[in-house]
Amino acid sequence: MMPYTVYESPEELARDFAACVAAVFRDKPNGVLGTATGSSPLEVYRVLGRLVEIGAVSLKNVRTFQLDEYVGLPVGHEQSYRTFIEENLVALTDLNSANVAVPNPHLVGDPGIATLDDAAAAYDLDIKAAGGVDFQILGIGSDGHIAFNEPGTPLDSRTHVADLAPQTIADNARFFGGDQSQVPTQCITQGLGTIMEARAIGLIAMGENKAQAVYDMIHGPVSPDCPASVLQNHPDVRVYLDAGAAKLL
Repeated sequence: MMPYTVYESPEELARDFAACVAAVFRDKPNGVLGTATGSSPLEVYRVLGRLVEIGAVSLKNVRTFQLDEYVGLPVGHEQSYRTFIEENLVALTDLNSANVAVPNPHLVGDPGIATLDDAAAAYDLDIKAAGGVDFQILGIGSDGHIAFNEPGTPLDSRTHVADLAPQTIADNARFFGGDQSQVPTQCITQGLGTIMEARAIGLIAMGENKAQAVYDMIHGPVSPDCPASVLQNHPDVRVYLDAGAAKLL
């Protein structure tokens, strides 16, 4: 069964998770970190900042690859995932902004990048060229999606252009002033097959609204109906939960 730990507080969860990340990059200071956005990893990034500040770990030679990015937002938009990583990880640590990679819809028109599909394929190749992800941070959506791999996504999918499900748009509206019409409807996302190539994975889930998705991920069949269930097939994954998310376990 997929290993999981239930924590009494978000702070305790973040401390353990960040300590795991720090251990990976103390051993491999030029390794590759897979980053995630949303509310789940925010406290982890803050703790990593404190660990860097006291010299417990350095990220200055680490490369990062973000899971996904919206299509249709202008460069520098406050809700772009590039901006999120810059404000919530780069600014808090010694991570070099030049080492931060995010899927980039704005590459379309560059040599060899004629379409969004080309930009997605190039990103997948960039991850491989970097040697692959050593540790991938994940969250989970209330419908069981990871990154923007919505229910129905093939379990062997690669980085691709995807349409956001109505539930995901509704969930993400809180970041756009509660206005669902402002949430982009497309993205570029790492595929499930891409994510599964990470050497180690840590997934954070908090809140009762994630409880059914967490149960299906851990105990349900491996199925595109719950994309996160593919993690049952990964050799090194750990799930970090609060009491609400663990309610059905």
